[in-house]
Amino acid sequence: MSADRPATRLATRLAFFVAGFGMAAWGPLVPFAKGRLAVDEGVLGLLLLCLGFGSVVAMLLTALLSARYGSKPIILIGGVGLTLILPWLVVAGTPWALGAALVAFGASLGAIDVAANIYAVEVECAAKRPLMSGFHAQFSIGGFAGSAAMTILLWLNVGAFASTLICASFIASIMVLTWSRLPQRAQAQRGALFVMPHAIVVLLAIIAAITFLIEGAILDWSALLLVDRGLVPKAQGGVGFMLFSIGMTVGRLAGDSVVSRVGDRATLVVGSLMAVAGFALLLAAPGVAFAVASFLLIGLGASNLVPILFRRAGTQKVMPTGLAVAAITTVGYAGLLVGPGFVGFLANFAGLPNAFAMLAALMCLVTVSARSVTIEAR
Repeated sequence: MSADRPATRLATRLAFFVAGFGMAAWGPLVPFAKGRLAVDEGVLGLLLLCLGFGSVVAMLLTALLSARYGSKPIILIGGVGLTLILPWLVVAGTPWALGAALVAFGASLGAIDVAANIYAVEVECAAKRPLMSGFHAQFSIGGFAGSAAMTILLWLNVGAFASTLICASFIASIMVLTWSRLPQRAQAQRGALFVMPHAIVVLLAIIAAITFLIEGAILDWSALLLVDRGLVPKAQGGVGFMLFSIGMTVGRLAGDSVVSRVGDRATLVVGSLMAVAGFALLLAAPGVAFAVASFLLIGLGASNLVPILFRRAGTQKVMPTGLAVAAITTVGYAGLLVGPGFVGFLANFAGLPNAFAMLAALMCLVTVSARSVTIEAR
């Protein structure tokens, strides 16, 4: 079955949507997990590292298995894993039990994320037109939908366990739609399954890790920041990530048009500076309206950074495209899932606002690297 088919493009978009939905559904549950287990930010950071550990292991395996056998089975296994494990995140009664559940949940996220990105590169090449921003927009739409669905269900006092069952059932229904629309396998990678990344690929991977780390920190810590500052009640803590996802979605839906007008370098510079301004507004916000606006600004600024990095990975000539994309995906999503754990450690010693100030400083590195990325990766 050809990769250049409307049904295949739809299935790829659904895979990105499921990844975003599953990840974001966990965000509003973080304050509940912290309160249920009566742990501090340091222990919570360790638990988030469990999620990151599971994801990184799965990413490394996915990069190899997708290259040899294709991405379809890995996408399906990841989606099934999210469906089965999400409800366990709210019934785990000890830090050890929650840590084990987060390892499995992270493995499912890592598998579907890497496989979907590798699959997206093949679909875009078959279509011979830009599609990557649109695919990543579906991840953002999924993030908004997952955060909004979980936040609304909790706000309506549905109950945490019942809310996860509803969201898990929705994920399962999406995976049923995806099954018949994916070709049996993506094109397998011929030749070596591993080569040492070259300098430009390493740079792209580092920038991807920074960008994904910031997204992961907003997912895992924005609710706690808003609640601890008394801006919103606990049941509405997910509103920050929800609005961040709106900004990401709007920016990515317009991303291909924006890049075609101003180019990759200008998009990287302006977008990263917008995100830095959003963090400054968040930390200085005197009320909930300004805090809400800051998350929207951060999302708009960061929206097209990652799609540009993946496109540059596809156009560089120093190593095989598939392996370069796999390396950037793995390192980038490692930042998304492992980084927030270290944010927790920093928050435990310096406070959560200072940890968010560090995220703004990291985004400045994206600004200063824009020229090197757009020159060297041609």
